Amino acid sequence: SVVIQECYVQNTAREYAKLYAAEAEPLEGFGEVPEIIPIFLIHRPANNIPYATVEEELVGEFVKYSVKDGKEVNFLRRDSEAGQKCCTFQHWVYEKTNGNLLVTDLQGVGMKLTDVGIATLAKGYKGFKGNCSFSFIEQFRALHQCNEYCEMLGLKSLRTTHQKQRKATSTKSKNLPNSSTVKKMVSKKAREHRDFISSEH
Repeated sequence: SVVIQECYVQNTAREYAKLYAAEAEPLEGFGEVPEIIPIFLIHRPANNIPYATVEEELVGEFVKYSVKDGKEVNFLRRDSEAGQKCCTFQHWVYEKTNGNLLVTDLQGVGMKLTDVGIATLAKGYKGFKGNCSFSFIEQFRALHQCNEYCEMLGLKSLRTTHQKQRKATSTKSKNLPNSSTVKKMVSKKAREHRDFISSEH
């Protein structure tokens, strides 16, 4: 059932959040770490809807820190400490799981989060399948901008690794005469790549 899946997803994300906290809290200057509140499944056999979830009530301003598809820019999320730490948490999980899993839809009050989602690659990750489309992982990779908390945790920028791979392939042939020829070739490649991107949209 959806309720059981929701419970499973949130509690899985909560385990990752605990590991993240254990790694981040001891770092000097990191400060408070977001936590995902537990969600409990209750079974009510006599009721029409036999399963329900119970969780702590969050009091205060409820903010969506990371939207499901990553497209919307929410300034509260981008500029707030909690928002930045949520984005770092996403990056941390992404790196820990080798890009196979992303905790998404991070929302809540202050550092207390609830109702989160998880995206996994189509085949799932370690027997776990997320409840969000795996396209979110692609979007996260394309849109994530590292912040100071990513740096504190020593997370690798998702942008540079992508560019490095491209550069490496374009300068493979060793018997090129001199560096200016290489430069010309690379810039021509970059141009072609740009045209290719603009023609796609």
